[in-house]
This record gives sequence, structure tokens and C-alpha cells, in this order.
Amino acid sequence: MAAKIFKNLIAGEWVESRSGQTFENLNPANTKDVVGVFPRSQQEDVDAAVEAAKKAFQRWRLTPAPRRAEILYRCGQLLQERKEDYARDMTREMGKVLKETRGDVQEAIDTAFYMAGEGRRLDGHTVPSELPNKFAMAVRVPLGVVGMITPWNFPMAIPSWKIFPAIVSGNTCVIKPAEDTPLSTVNLVRALIDAGLPPGVVNIVHGHGPEAGAPMLEHPDVRAISFTGSSEVGRIVGQAAARHFKPCSLEMGGKNAIIVLNDANVDLAIDGTVWAAFGTTGQRCTAASRVVVEQGVYNQFADKLVARAKALKVGPGIDEQNDMGPQINQQQIETTGKYVGIGKSEGAKLLSGGSRISSAGLSDGFFWEPTIFGDCHSKMRIAQEEIFGPVVSLIPTDSLEQAVDISNGVAYGLSSAVYTRDVNKAFRAMRDIYAGITYINAPTIGAEVHLPFGGTKATGNGHREGGIGAIDFYTQWKAIYVDYSDRLQRAQIDTGE
Repeated sequence: MAAKIFKNLIAGEWVESRSGQTFENLNPANTKDVVGVFPRSQQEDVDAAVEAAKKAFQRWRLTPAPRRAEILYRCGQLLQERKEDYARDMTREMGKVLKETRGDVQEAIDTAFYMAGEGRRLDGHTVPSELPNKFAMAVRVPLGVVGMITPWNFPMAIPSWKIFPAIVSGNTCVIKPAEDTPLSTVNLVRALIDAGLPPGVVNIVHGHGPEAGAPMLEHPDVRAISFTGSSEVGRIVGQAAARHFKPCSLEMGGKNAIIVLNDANVDLAIDGTVWAAFGTTGQRCTAASRVVVEQGVYNQFADKLVARAKALKVGPGIDEQNDMGPQINQQQIETTGKYVGIGKSEGAKLLSGGSRISSAGLSDGFFWEPTIFGDCHSKMRIAQEEIFGPVVSLIPTDSLEQAVDISNGVAYGLSSAVYTRDVNKAFRAMRDIYAGITYINAPTIGAEVHLPFGGTKATGNGHREGGIGAIDFYTQWKAIYVDYSDRLQRAQIDTGE
């Protein structure tokens, strides 16, 4: 059967790329399965999408925010109705197991409903004027056309984090989804269109970063950029945006640590570590790739974690009996293999896993064993560098203070977790860990949409996804003064003295 053909979305129309070039979207659990054929967009496709967004902005910004929000609310309802179909599409193109892709769609649903509520808020400020008979206030106004570049690991949730707050604030968008997972973004935007979104408010250009993403960075009518991906690419995006004075939101890598203290509920910490280290096959920016364990429970923890990892069933995510799906592509498999070799050469003890799975039925997919290294030192490369695969390093520690230093001692600062039953230690950890997110007695993954999401250091540039932090990025402040005194009044000069 011929693969399904997909197109770009420009000005409300599904159109081919101007060049006619295409690329295939493959199932990472079985690369013989072509999910679809998508346009490989270039500069002229981006130009057309930006022009459509620019034209739509003139009307969309004047649409009352509560009316914009009603479209988002209807979109959330449609996503609820289509949740199972969209989850299955996502598992086929991205690989993660169905319970996780259902959660990915649910996150988009949650974001739709949350941001719909913001449409009746979008609060500003009123303050007293220093002059009589004068009114002073600040209101939020949209930025204009926003360019968005999204990753493959959360191919519906992350686009929803960007698109929904942007459009409820009155912006229009051009989004380039990851070439590994374009279908989930198409499904998301189809729900928006079916909910009544006007043509041109959201436009999709498919393709590769240098060809379809880079032109957005340079386009003079793109007023802001939102990027989620690697720190290496994020640096390029940030530098390009800075040259053109574009606001730029960067959400990038992580090397997150779970700290397990001697007084912790060890079984609970094991549950959390298995989920944080091997959920999404370790392909989350918030994944726990380091576990810092106090000496008193280290051996017990390591033995239990190894037993649980070996019991995980790896296979196609569409089979609900499987616990962990494939990695996304050959490049990620090679990166995981490279770091397993580095860990061995550094003297880390391989406790379980460490190899690609090529058994019957899995040889055409990108499957890797859940892998655990023990007796690691905090300065080893496997404990410092983001791997983005199912590999976790166990690091022994002598105290909470040392564990916090280890947690902080990497280039990133996204997520963190501490398992303890001592409230004093929990609060010291919350105070001293330098990261954008901290969990107590819970794993490093599981952020909720109504709180800000993002990190410190090489993880980002200070902006936040989620919650009011997203609204802050997609709006700018406008100060307004209304003088009803019917005479000239000069601030800082006419003081009334």
C-alpha cells in the first residue's frame, strides 16, 4: 500500500512544497513501515507561510481574546474525542508506548483548557498616577508572527505549549515540527482548524532545520522565535535571533539527578527512578540519567534497580504489554552506543544492559536495552553529558550536601528530585538545588501545564513554557496614560509644590 501523502499548511490550504521535494516519516519500531511522505520545505515555503501569518495577524489581533479562547476550548474537546486515534498515530511515528502517547495528547488537552481560561484573564496592571486627574495602566499586546521549532520526543504536547498561549494572546504562528514526528503536529493543528481557527493563524512548514527552520530565524517579519531541542542547536538559534533583535525562548538539554537519602522510602525511589530513567526510552530533557544515592542504601538500591530494569519488556509501543519502546532513529542509537563505550572506558561498572536489541521481530527497529552503570564518579562523561537514551549512572554519596553539589555540578539545570522523609532535608534541597524544577519524593518527570517549565544554565535562556510564563513570552507590555485634567501636566516636573 502506498504511503499517505501530507502537505504544508499555508493560509488555510494544504499545499506541496514549492520544490516538490519530500521526505519519509518512518516508524522507529519498524523502519519498513512508512508513516507518511511529507514536503521538504525551503526558503520560499517559509516566506509564503510568514506572509500568510502576517496577513492573518491584522484580523486575529483584533479578535477579542475570549473569542480566541473559545476556539481553544473547542479544540480541547476535539482532542479529547480523538485522543486514542492521535495517540496511536504518535506511537507509530515516535515509538513510545501507548500509555505515554495518550499522556502526550492529554497534555495538549490540558494546555488547551488552561490557555482557554487565560483568554478571559490576560491580566495587566493599573497603578495610581503621580499627577491628578490622570489614569495609568499597562496592558499585554501580542508580538506578531512567531516562528516555532519543535522536537520529536513530545510531538503534540510541546507544539501545544507554544501554539496555544501564542494564539490566545493574539499572535499568529509558523511552526516547523521535527522531521521525525510531523504527523502529530498536523493532527494538533487539524483539531484547531476544526474548532474554527481562521486561515493563516497557524501555518505548518515541514522539513529539515537548515532548510526550513533557519529561514524563520532570518525573516524580518518573524517577530519572535520559540525553540525546543538540543543546546548545540539552541545556541545557533539564539545567536541568529539576537542578530535581528528577536525575542527568543530556548528550552534545551538536561542532565537531571535523583537524590536518594538513607531515610528514603527505597521502593518508592526505585519506582520513580525506573519511570524517570526509562520512560520515553530515556528520551526526555527531564529524564533522570543520574541517581545520587547515599552510601547507607546504595547497594540495596542498586540491586533493586537492576532487577526492575531487567524485568522491563522492550518492544513496539503499540503492544500494551511492552514497557519501553524504541529510540527515535539510527543517530540516537549510535549516540547511546557511543556513551556506553565511554562509560566502560571510564571505569564505570556496567550493571545491566548495554547493547542494542536485535532479536527476532525487533531487528528492523531502534531498540536498546535499559542500561545501568554503577560506582560512577560525578565527573565521568556519562555523568556529565546528555545521552538522551535509556542509560542511567549511579553515583554514591556521603551526605545531602555532597549530593546537592553533585546535582548542581553539570552544565544543565532543568529538573531534580530528592527522596527523603526528613522535612528539614527536603527544604534544604529545595533551597540549594539550582534547577528550574525540583520534586520531593517524586521522579524528575511529570511537569503539569499550569506551572512554568524550563531550567537554568545551558538548559535555557530564562524564558519558560507552561503557565503564566508562556503568556509572558508571547506578549509584550504597553504602558497607557489617560490624562483627563484638560491641561498640560508634566510628569516629574509638575509635582504640585
